[in-house]
Amino acid sequence: MNTSQLCPKFEKAMGILSKRWTGLVIYQLLSGPQRFCTIESSIGISGRLLSDRLKHLENEGIVKREVFPETPIRIEYSLTEKGLALEPLMKELEKWSQNWVDTEEPLQN
Repeated sequence: MNTSQLCPKFEKAMGILSKRWTGLVIYQLLSGPQRFCTIESSIGISGRLLSDRLKHLENEGIVKREVFPETPIRIEYSLTEKGLALEPLMKELEKWSQNWVDTEEPLQN
């Protein structure tokens, strides 16, 4: 693949993953299907923002929303095949951050 084809795809991928909280949502779902409230409490994100991120990831084909016809209705979110393909990347990023990211230093823009 030449550079002119790679650049727009790479840029779009970075745009998807760089949205605030998106990486943590994906990382949380690597452990398996979860309900909204579990994701919300596990990563400490507001319900409104989590809803936005899940919808965006669902539109990108990374997350699947499954509704179970029970009373009360149960909804679970899980990673699709496309989402699960991010696991090696997320694990390497986790390893890199453990070795190289200092949480004491402020973020620089």
